[in-house]
Amino acid sequence: MIRRFLSILGLVSGLTLSSSAAMAQVNIEPAEPYKVGTFAVDYEQFVGLVMRDDSLIVDLVAANQVLELMPQYSSIDMPNDMLGLIEQYEYGLKYRVYELVNWLVEDGQLNSGNRPDYIHDVDDVDIRAPIQYPSKIMNAAVNFYTHACEGCTEEQLAAQTRERRENRGVPYLFLKPTRGAVIGHGEDVIMPYGRDEIEYEVEMAIVFGRSGKYISATRAYDHVFGYMVAMDISDRGGRPPGGYGLRSDWFVGKGHDTFAPHGPWIVPKEFYGDPMERLHQITVIDGVTVQEAQAGDMIHNIPELIEYASSLITVFPGDVLQSGTSGGTGAGRVERATGSGYLVDGETIEARIEGIGTLTHRVVRERSVPADLSGSQLPPTSSYRD
Repeated sequence: MIRRFLSILGLVSGLTLSSSAAMAQVNIEPAEPYKVGTFAVDYEQFVGLVMRDDSLIVDLVAANQVLELMPQYSSIDMPNDMLGLIEQYEYGLKYRVYELVNWLVEDGQLNSGNRPDYIHDVDDVDIRAPIQYPSKIMNAAVNFYTHACEGCTEEQLAAQTRERRENRGVPYLFLKPTRGAVIGHGEDVIMPYGRDEIEYEVEMAIVFGRSGKYISATRAYDHVFGYMVAMDISDRGGRPPGGYGLRSDWFVGKGHDTFAPHGPWIVPKEFYGDPMERLHQITVIDGVTVQEAQAGDMIHNIPELIEYASSLITVFPGDVLQSGTSGGTGAGRVERATGSGYLVDGETIEARIEGIGTLTHRVVRERSVPADLSGSQLPPTSSYRD
């Protein structure tokens, strides 16, 4: 029998307990690792635990309600959305999750033939974007040496890498929209009407669990909740001629709907380890591997990115920082059976990070726009491309 939940600190978002419970150390460990995500069954959305090699999904609120029927367990308000879970996790809620995991394991509920209705096969649920929605998505641009030297020979890459290591400067970050841009596993990536220079970028997404400003790189992981797979889908078509002079436009390049796939779930940091030792990210399009990289290719490591980002803006629980992509885009992109290096209508993208999971998306071309537009909309790239 597992130990009773002893203490929890209620500092955020409705987790209210007596001050005598403040930050006591709880001697409990989970019997198995887990991930967390947002799912739906019959259009009813819930936060779930991902268990048994990503094969089972446990409805967290429903399971907790059953657990609380037993007198040895205290009553805890379990959040019904991911932001609430993240906000409360490091302030004691994770120990209730540990209790739930141990109860499920010890009671044999995860075994076939003995599963209650709050445990689902992963194939029977709709996997949604884990966080709906972050207050901000911060993205590191050109943060892998191979991405900074797309299309280079091995000698050119080695020379440019040596030069960049001697003068790394500070990271370059940009913001990406959240609602509208963020999609979950299995949802279509939409190529906007007439925009035919669309690229893929696999990235690790760091999910913040604690707020902070001026977070030192030495304290960076204290503010991390966990990690998920992300893609930074990019429109390379740029702006049309006329008006504002620059061709480059970050809003055009990064801001379209569906251009921020996230998921398929989040691995809490205690079950992943140091991403700078473990990270291995891969992109496959219609069976062709187009990107593959490990953390050693990063120009600025994850703690440095966190320090830099938080020196500009306060980070909050549920905020996301994407650590950049590797070579295989731009001049280094791989042509596929379609004959194109850019994404093509009907292709399937798989973005994978070992130890986290795989995002899978179909590419769908938007085929029309309303007939009453005045002409102020973003035009097809073919109308001005050189």
